[in-house]
Amino acid sequence: MSILSTVLQVILGLSFLMFGFMKFGSKQMVEGFNHYGYPGWFRVFTGLVEVISAVLVIAGIWNGTFAAWGSLLIAITMIGAIFTHIRIKDNVRQMMMPIILLILGLVELINFGTLL
Repeated sequence: MSILSTVLQVILGLSFLMFGFMKFGSKQMVEGFNHYGYPGWFRVFTGLVEVISAVLVIAGIWNGTFAAWGSLLIAITMIGAIFTHIRIKDNVRQMMMPIILLILGLVELINFGTLL
């Protein structure tokens, strides 16, 4: 495993831990999910998926299979986020974070995908 891959795993893991925990009660996230038209339980579910993804990606530093599964969850979650932004007709600028995280997740998935 390369140093770049490890750094990427740490960045993805910490980012998804932060975003995941924010979904449990951040006023901004509550308002955002209301704006998207999603119920509160879906916000909490999304937060759980993001925290699990983060833990898997970070654990993947020592076990590549975990990194592969975490990266897959990240990619799927970000595809959902991008489709949500498209559905509510957000501009590309508002989609940049999910797009960047999707790309980083896909890079890690390609790196560890053979372990699935």
